[in-house]
Amino acid sequence: MSPRVRWTAALSAVLLTAALAPAQPSAAAPATAPPAVSVALDGGEHALIRFRLPDQAALQRLVANGADIAARPRTAADGAILADLVVDSAELAALTRGGAIPVQVIERESDGARRLAQSKARISAASADTLTFLQAYWWTTNGRTFLQTQVATTATDDPDVEITVTWRTADGTTGSYQLIRFEDSGEYQYHYALPQRLPAKPVSVTATSSLGGQSRAVTPSIWPNATPPALPSGYQKDFIQAYMTPTDISARIKRLKKQYPSLVDVIELPNRTQGYRRTAVAYLGDPNAAAVVVESVKFGDQGMNGVQVKTVDPGRANRPLSATYKDRVLTVSLATDAGGKVISTTDDVAAFISAKYPQRFRAVVEDGSAGLPMPVAGPVRLDDGLLGTEVPKKPWTVQALRIGKVRDGSKVGVLAYSQEHAREWATPLVTLEFAERMLANYATDPETRRLVDSVDIFVIPTVNPDGANYTFNDYNFQRKNLVNHCTGTSRDPKYRNSWGVDVNRNYTVGSYFDGYVGGSGNCLSGTYSGTGELSESESRNVIALASAHPNIKFAMNVHSYGGYFMWPPGSYKADGRVTLPRPSIDESKFFLDSARRIVGAIAASRGTVTWPAQTGPVADVLYSAAGNSADELYYELGIDAWDFEVGNDLWNDATQEWEGVGFQPPYDEAHAESQEYAGGLVELVRIAGETAQP
Repeated sequence: MSPRVRWTAALSAVLLTAALAPAQPSAAAPATAPPAVSVALDGGEHALIRFRLPDQAALQRLVANGADIAARPRTAADGAILADLVVDSAELAALTRGGAIPVQVIERESDGARRLAQSKARISAASADTLTFLQAYWWTTNGRTFLQTQVATTATDDPDVEITVTWRTADGTTGSYQLIRFEDSGEYQYHYALPQRLPAKPVSVTATSSLGGQSRAVTPSIWPNATPPALPSGYQKDFIQAYMTPTDISARIKRLKKQYPSLVDVIELPNRTQGYRRTAVAYLGDPNAAAVVVESVKFGDQGMNGVQVKTVDPGRANRPLSATYKDRVLTVSLATDAGGKVISTTDDVAAFISAKYPQRFRAVVEDGSAGLPMPVAGPVRLDDGLLGTEVPKKPWTVQALRIGKVRDGSKVGVLAYSQEHAREWATPLVTLEFAERMLANYATDPETRRLVDSVDIFVIPTVNPDGANYTFNDYNFQRKNLVNHCTGTSRDPKYRNSWGVDVNRNYTVGSYFDGYVGGSGNCLSGTYSGTGELSESESRNVIALASAHPNIKFAMNVHSYGGYFMWPPGSYKADGRVTLPRPSIDESKFFLDSARRIVGAIAASRGTVTWPAQTGPVADVLYSAAGNSADELYYELGIDAWDFEVGNDLWNDATQEWEGVGFQPPYDEAHAESQEYAGGLVELVRIAGETAQP
């Protein structure tokens, strides 16, 4: 679910939208305008001033020019606009000359230091704050002991509160570390620190603050305090040998069906993807000087790769702009004036091509070339730019494995799906390793046989095969699918690695389209949510599978990286940080109890422990992810839905620091992730099987 959401930009967009839609005047608004006030600012001094603007157009000009609008403007009874602006002396003079009337000096720059000092004086005079441990857990991994804590202060409004945690081990050894204040969407949450390396098991922790507050002493709890059953002798695992492309995955699915016909069905999901294909495109002209982007309407592999485009000077006076398309060559003859000089602009040529050949070509002015003279250029060849010569181009049929002795819907179902985000190469290794373990051990391990007999297992190894193919062949950090909904200059080929839809922002619950945080309407954003909810084949496939099999009661969405274990709610609205409805007390306990078991199963492989601070609802431990699939499955279909973020940070003894592993770690690390998280999925099946027992 990487990358992280840029909250400031998102909130700025909300504020600007509000600014462009002023509130209606109050019925109690005064009939007369407030008087102007005299304002003088020295040098570079700034002040927050309320101005009376003559009309809405004046406000819109300020917004367009990037004015620092501090609050939502209001409409006065006489139609004038009241707007609070941060200005310096030059901006004040310019606004006044333009007809803006200052009616209140709300605060000056110099007021800040004085008011802060007054605030701190009041805090010092007040009683000490209260500190409470929200989390205090310790664990041992690979012979090393770690402690993680979260502490909340009642002095939530003071951003300068410093909190220190002091620990003590059984032999009397002590130490301490500083916590960091954490806010989300402008709301204080707690103070925290990354897991701290300790010499031994801690028996007591306390917290103190810079305001004099002190917590009671707490005995840390062991995490996760759950261990899976021991694997029997001869248990088969380690079925993954290398990173796998979508083509490799298709071959593996075919082999498993052939190898285990009595235990496996292959489900072809109903919505075919676009395929590894793009339209063919070229710059006509020089993008460093003046150019038009010419693009085929059809995909490049549909006969448009290699089509040539050129502009020519007709060499005669008073010629109109014209074009011909013959023998796969588009020739644009530029317009001339009475002296025979070419007079066509880039805008003229782009509009003409799009209008004359709407079924074959579209053209836009290259970003930065608007209104420039169109050069005589070309010929250039259109090309889809895709580098994967061995990748099938056609629309892709996404496949799911269905594993179980009884596959008629009478058994409780578990869904594991991966690679919604294309660049997360380790995630299909997890789901396929899991599938192979359930099948290979059926004949030899009684516990596996019991699980496969009592649970209906569904696995989608790659939800987003087109994006995955792009990461393996063109741009390895591609997050989204390959569908390009961009228009205008955003279709400039220089943005090709930013096109696509974030599949895990394209669902219907808590979506960007409903005002939730974490998606985007910008087609170039990494979290672009599409043209509407479920606009993409990839997201519709996940919901189609879950809807068609109502026996599915549990689901795990496998992502990377960072080492998280999460569940709903996954998104919130910015104002007040209002999340989707929280699970009930009983459901929340079930989510956490199950998480402990699954985290324990993951740790059994190589000692990897998912941190307690990264175990919980998505919106609390990661970020708001508007329109994600787990929320859709939980709120719409009643499925207990979790999320893995595989690829936990690794402790470096040499630097005494935690280090990230990335989306495409060295294969040995990816292989280790596949082994440990496959064990976590087996534990999820065990949990599901227990719910099915009478």
